[in-house]
Amino acid sequence: MSNNMTYVRTEMLPALPPPAGQGGVVKWLRENLFSGPLNTVLTILGGVALLWIASHVIPWLLHSVWNANSLSECREIITATWGPDATGACWAMVRERWHQYMFGFYPQDLYWRPTLAFVLMFVALAPVLFTHLPRKMLWFTGLYPAIAFWLLWGGSIWAPVVAMLGFAVMAIVFRIGSPRLGVPVSAGLGVLAAAFWWLFLQSELSGNLQSAIPLSIESVDSDQFGGFLLSVVIGVTAISASLPMGILLALGRQSDMLLVHSLSVGFIEFIRGVPLITLLFTASLLLQYFLPPGSNFDIILRVIILVTLFAAAYIAEVIRGGLAALPRGQYEAADALGLDYWQAQRLIVMPQALKISIPGIVSSFIGLFKDTTLVAFVGLADPLKGITQIVRSDINWKGIYWEPYIFAGAIFFLICFGMSRYSMWLEQKLKTDHR
Repeated sequence: MSNNMTYVRTEMLPALPPPAGQGGVVKWLRENLFSGPLNTVLTILGGVALLWIASHVIPWLLHSVWNANSLSECREIITATWGPDATGACWAMVRERWHQYMFGFYPQDLYWRPTLAFVLMFVALAPVLFTHLPRKMLWFTGLYPAIAFWLLWGGSIWAPVVAMLGFAVMAIVFRIGSPRLGVPVSAGLGVLAAAFWWLFLQSELSGNLQSAIPLSIESVDSDQFGGFLLSVVIGVTAISASLPMGILLALGRQSDMLLVHSLSVGFIEFIRGVPLITLLFTASLLLQYFLPPGSNFDIILRVIILVTLFAAAYIAEVIRGGLAALPRGQYEAADALGLDYWQAQRLIVMPQALKISIPGIVSSFIGLFKDTTLVAFVGLADPLKGITQIVRSDINWKGIYWEPYIFAGAIFFLICFGMSRYSMWLEQKLKTDHR
């Protein structure tokens, strides 16, 4: 057999130089900004646009004025300091009117009340957002709505206390009726009992308690609310109330009961087919016509109810998508364990559906909070249009344009960015399927 095998190498090839480096900044630039001719052209054009914007915005920000009593005085200071052709931001308006952007026309000597309510809101939200905190804190979370209402609107302390007793009546009726009548029937009876309490017993009982034990603070009318105080009140209340309503609507839309399914589908499709501004006009103008003569239904409460219903319809569809994404085996596993419908939803189905739906739910919440600026069209002083229009109507600040919108937009960005970051943190924390 011949040993002349031409495919066997007898000498080693000389070492070649290492390939070009493919790590660090150079690799990132090559892959993301200069990966091809089109990407390179777009990168260059984008860089030119950013340089042009920066060349105009940075001098405008560097020439900012913080101490002035009017826009004309701001311009005089800019001209005297940087020349007749210089332009600059007049943040003195924000410095002088910041309290209106924060509190609207709320009495200045009572600013401690919305400030305290805002601080207590984080205490109430903490056990809901972070599960490692003591569960006993949830008692304060349940009581916080009454505390916040009393701090913000003032008046007799017995009005929110008696109103909270309505929820206690609902819970008692539900506990008594659920073993015999089932969850849906007992829940409906609980709602009817609470409505009867609020409509016919609350006013008289709170009045009698106030006469016997007078405890009250100075009242503040709803037309004195404004700015970010108004946006936070409407946004937080609507967000908190729309999530449980959305869950019930999503379950109702998937129900096999014809009446429940039809009502849920009709409500969701009707609300989603109507613009929010239409519902706000309904809350402002039409809702009062359906109430008994002489009744005074607070405008902020009317707006909160309609905004909550609007958000609940969208959240219901988001949660329905999460329910549809679950494999059929999860429902079958719940049946195999002998769980009834509500136990299966509470222990197996809904936790997984909500985890899947977190991005969509938070996106709806962010959109809802930004939509609170639409209340300006029904006569409420929102921070973006209402307060800015009031500030610009002042002769001292007439002609100012960018500064109030940038200030309000920056605060909206901080709040919405905070919600987005919490959503990302919660997704990572609950991402246990691939660990």
